[in-house]
Amino acid sequence: MLTVDLDLFGVDADNRLLDMGCGGGRHAFAGLRRGARVVAFDADRSELDGVQEMAGAMAAEGQVPAGGELTCVHGDALDLPFEDGAFDRIIAAEVLEHIPDDVAAIRELARVLAPGGRIAVTVPSSFPERVNWWLDPDYHNTPGGHVRIYAKSELSGRLRGAGLQVRGSRRVHALHSPYWWIRCAGGVNNDDRLIARRYHELLVKQIMEDPPLLRRLDDAVNPWLGKSLVLYAEKP
Repeated sequence: MLTVDLDLFGVDADNRLLDMGCGGGRHAFAGLRRGARVVAFDADRSELDGVQEMAGAMAAEGQVPAGGELTCVHGDALDLPFEDGAFDRIIAAEVLEHIPDDVAAIRELARVLAPGGRIAVTVPSSFPERVNWWLDPDYHNTPGGHVRIYAKSELSGRLRGAGLQVRGSRRVHALHSPYWWIRCAGGVNNDDRLIARRYHELLVKQIMEDPPLLRRLDDAVNPWLGKSLVLYAEKP
């Protein structure tokens, strides 16, 4: 399940796409399937190993169009090892909330984005996130955990401060918010409780099968309960 809508974002064949903080690589793989030249960037080498292995499997199964390629790069978000204007598209999904100096990270993203290029940034939405923090401090008070909660206006201001123009926003994954409230209410590290397991099964069904009823419900409540806030911006 993607947080960034690649149709709305406009990822095409031959685009130079940076997936900054790629994690398991879901957005990188989606870009690769469209024939983009993808750089999957992360500070975790073990995540990158898995991404590289999966990309190889995709190529072997014929899932990568001609011209599509994926390269994994390990490094620091505050010092991206790329030239100015190196990318046509950048995705930074659920990563800025982990970075203490997010202003410097956004400045680096703006630097490596080409003029006329587009960037999609996603962070946890403020209301669902505040509930999680209130229910269980362990949700965020862990090494590498979330260090801030963004208001939409705050994140928009940071992007504008780096010279980017915000063009649109969405909230997505509303059905994920109650799951994390359930987890946090009973202790976020205690995920083996019956209600948490049953709700997780529902989310797996949504991700794997995309039932129309769940899709319509998710769409209906996304504006209020969407777990993730997505901002789409471009560089003049």
